[in-house]
Amino acid sequence: MTRLRSLLFVPGDRPERMAKAALLEADALILDLEDSVTPAAKSAARAAIAGFLAEPRRQMLFVRVNPLDSGLLDDDLAAVLPARPDGIVLPKAEGGASVAALAARLSGPALILPIATETPAAIFSMGSYVGVSERLCGLTWGAEDLPAAIGASSSREADGSYTAPYQLARSLTLFGAHAAGVPAIETVYPDFRDTEGLAAYAARGRRDGFTGMMAIHPTQVPVINAAFSPSEAEIANARAIVDLFAANPGAGALSFDGNMIDAPHLKAAQALLVRAGSLSA
Repeated sequence: MTRLRSLLFVPGDRPERMAKAALLEADALILDLEDSVTPAAKSAARAAIAGFLAEPRRQMLFVRVNPLDSGLLDDDLAAVLPARPDGIVLPKAEGGASVAALAARLSGPALILPIATETPAAIFSMGSYVGVSERLCGLTWGAEDLPAAIGASSSREADGSYTAPYQLARSLTLFGAHAAGVPAIETVYPDFRDTEGLAAYAARGRRDGFTGMMAIHPTQVPVINAAFSPSEAEIANARAIVDLFAANPGAGALSFDGNMIDAPHLKAAQALLVRAGSLSA
């Protein structure tokens, strides 16, 4: 099982940041060729990323390429695929058709992680990722490009919470990922100085069913890793539930710690133990 708790963005035209990021405990780096790189710097960024990919790696390395319709994707792939990235992050994906179109252009083992909510059309295709490609390794979302695309002034309320349209985009990403049987990856928390706010945001994400989160700054990585790692108490509780059902194979519901538990509780406990096993492997 692929471990993707924390995925840290690194600008593709900043090779010195790539070297520093490689020393962090992020589960994956996202080497960016899209928004953080100006058009004039794209060529140099491709060369820098290809060079970094050729070095020994200790974490998964994704490359965020430019969108399918940008006219830049062929050059992106030609530069990075020979160095065998672990995955490609596809911005402005519009459902399974976008994944299939990218998959047809890939070689080697590269996985695909779509950013699934950046255009209005994308919102109506969130259920189309089911069975589209074995390369699909998750779904993630963003709350920056979509408001710009529809002329909204912001995706957030004054207190920082999402307005209703972007709550919907987040929810659809969550359900679309689980329908496709892949991890749901929470979007970034922009205020990298606010570690308390980040911890609370990441905790809500895990509570809701996300299994990891993207980061924009190195200081966010340990907070995100902690939020998406099962605690020893959670592991012990889950193991006790699994053991209780194993000891009572004919039972549909059982009493545990003063509460009634049934099949959904068993399924949740088993899923947590799978994640915990992956983390300790």
